[in-house]
Amino acid sequence: MNAISFLVNTLFDLYLMVVILRFWLQLVRADFYNPFSQFVVKATQPIIAPMRRILPSMGSIDTASLVLAFIVVLVKMLVLTLIAGAGIDIVTLLLFSVVAVFKNAGVLLFWMLLIRAILSWFNQGYNPVVMIMTQLTEPLLAPIRRVIPAIGGLDLSVLVLFIAMNFINILFSQYIPFWAMI
Repeated sequence: MNAISFLVNTLFDLYLMVVILRFWLQLVRADFYNPFSQFVVKATQPIIAPMRRILPSMGSIDTASLVLAFIVVLVKMLVLTLIAGAGIDIVTLLLFSVVAVFKNAGVLLFWMLLIRAILSWFNQGYNPVVMIMTQLTEPLLAPIRRVIPAIGGLDLSVLVLFIAMNFINILFSQYIPFWAMI
């Protein structure tokens, strides 16, 4: 059972990351001709294209991607609940799914910031993955840089954002009981 749960959890989480990336790429209007962006679009297009006929975008918000992210988490929770043989409380499951999408988006942001920071030490020239990470994270880092400029060439904006994200995570875990379980 543990091996099957691990596999189900991993597969759904990986696809959820791709769906969240699709939403995020459209939100920041990233370069869709970038090879990394093309992968994300191709991995999600078969499901999102039919959903867009029913759920049109609201401005820059791609509602089909958001709903798909919610559905991926909901199906994952249903499958894991069935594997465990536990009862299903639909209200808790729905609320848990909404929180899980936000939590997974935060985890994805954390890893992108960390990878971007590490790659900035070694990056030489153009790299499509680094360019997409820059386009995705720059809208969050630029306002911090305006308040806290680089100190001797050292950019502290990633550190400040990490501290803010950790603060938000701790704050939510105090007031939403199952936030820490996700």
